[in-house]
Amino acid sequence: MSAVDTAFSPAADLAAVKVRQQAAWSTGNYAVVGTTLQIVGENLCEALDLRAGSRVLDVAAGNGNATLAAARRWCDVTSTDYVASLLDAGRARAGAEGLAVQFQEADAEALPYADASFDVVMSTFGVMFTPNQEKAASELARVCKPGGKIGLANWTPESFIGQLFKTIGKYIAPPAGVKSPALWGTKARLEELFGGSAASIVATSRDFTFRYRSPAHFIEVFRTYYGPMNKAFAALEGERQAAFLGELMALMESRNRSGDATLVLPSEYLEVVVERK
Repeated sequence: MSAVDTAFSPAADLAAVKVRQQAAWSTGNYAVVGTTLQIVGENLCEALDLRAGSRVLDVAAGNGNATLAAARRWCDVTSTDYVASLLDAGRARAGAEGLAVQFQEADAEALPYADASFDVVMSTFGVMFTPNQEKAASELARVCKPGGKIGLANWTPESFIGQLFKTIGKYIAPPAGVKSPALWGTKARLEELFGGSAASIVATSRDFTFRYRSPAHFIEVFRTYYGPMNKAFAALEGERQAAFLGELMALMESRNRSGDATLVLPSEYLEVVVERK
C-alpha cells in the first residue's frame, strides 16, 4: 500500500488490487484500532463547520468515527464502506448512543448515489487507500452538491503511519503501478485530484497521537487487528519477520516522546476541507 508514484496499471489489475485490499481490511478487526482515532472525526466535523440537518456521506467510514461525530451534530448521515463487518461495528456504536444513521455497503470508486446528493462528503483515513485515486476523488466530488464541502483526514508521507507503510513496502512488494496512498497527504496531490472541481482547498497539518502501553503493545494490537499489518506478519517468516519487527520497533523508538515505558507517538495528517464549485 505504499507503492511508488507511477502510472496506473490496466483497470483489470486495479480490480485485482481492490479485491486483495478488501481481504486485507477484512482481516483482524480494524474497529479495535479505529475506535482509538475518534478524535480525528470530531475535529474534522468541526473543521467542516457542520450544520444540523445537513446531508452527510461518510466514505470508507470504517467503524464510523466521522459518522458518529456528524450524527452527534444532528446531521442526516449515511455511512459507507466495502467491508460489511466494519459497518456492523459502526451500526452497533450508533445504536448504543441512540443515533439515527443509515449504513450501506458501497465502493468508494463507484458510489451508488445520484449527482449532488449530499451537502458534505467526508472520509477519515479511508478513501486515501483506494487503488484508483482519480476515480475515488471524482466520485467524492460528483455526489457533493455545488457549494458543498468535502472533508478528509489523510496521513502524510513523512508521518509515522506513512513511514510504517513504507516499511511494510520494503518487505511486501506493493502492487505494481498503484500510487502511494500517502500522496493524499500532500497539497500537490490534492490539487491534482480536486483542483478542477474545487472553489477552494484548505489543508491543515495536524497530529494524531498514538497512546499504547509500550511499543510492543502497539505491535501486538496492530499485528492482531490491523489488516495490512496482520497480512504482512503472516507473509514473513524467520529472519525476514524478525528484521521487519526490528525496523518497526526502531521507527517507533525514534518518534516516541513518552520518556517512560509507554508509547506516546504523534503521527502527522492533513485535515482537508474542499469547497465544491
